Amino acid sequence: MADLSGFPITRRWPAQHSDRLQLYSLPTPNGVKVSIMLEEIGLPYEVHLVDFSKDDQRTPEFLSLNPNGKIPAIIDPDGPGGAPLGLFESGAILHHLAEKTGRLLPDDPARRWHTLQWLHFQMGGIGPMFGQVGFFHKFAGKDYEDKRPLQRYVKEAKRLLGVIEQRLAGRQWIMDDDYTIADISMLGWVRNLVGFYEARDLVAFDDFTAVSAWLERGLARPAVQRGLNIPKRP
Repeated sequence: MADLSGFPITRRWPAQHSDRLQLYSLPTPNGVKVSIMLEEIGLPYEVHLVDFSKDDQRTPEFLSLNPNGKIPAIIDPDGPGGAPLGLFESGAILHHLAEKTGRLLPDDPARRWHTLQWLHFQMGGIGPMFGQVGFFHKFAGKDYEDKRPLQRYVKEAKRLLGVIEQRLAGRQWIMDDDYTIADISMLGWVRNLVGFYEARDLVAFDDFTAVSAWLERGLARPAVQRGLNIPKRP
């Protein structure tokens, strides 16, 4: 049984099964990346809800694991060399879990790096830009009289969708016939853009037919359907 007592976060969210991976999360586009991944690979895990309405992410216990105060974060009780490993940043977590299990990341070195470049593309572009569309279209930013910020982020979101559209032309997944962590990283964000953010018409999403078909394929996967609702919102 792994000893996780060295992680202060376990004082606020005690591990009932310390031999399982501990996931601290909320079902946001970044959070569901890891829950989908865990459902896809079948690795046993224990989930802990980080409730933003209670500012859980700002508590000393949570910040001890992720000083950036964002979800998701994990503790892997069986990290490199068998020692527990704490990790934050969803892209790093996806990469770690793929390496750990040998799943959803190609073995061929070149294809491996190509997959990782698309993962970083999501982290550096899709997440930040789509999130800004949500802020300026649906949340507090919608009341700003100056619409130039919204217009800027809508234009950039459409450009990024165009990049994915071009990549998916003639392909089932980002890496051809191989469903990978690159797809997992993007599914929740594209779904959020056209669903929760209500920006489908704003970004002319239906013009991106390859992306639309890819999203439908991804959302049809049972592990994705489960992972999108883990953990349950309060």
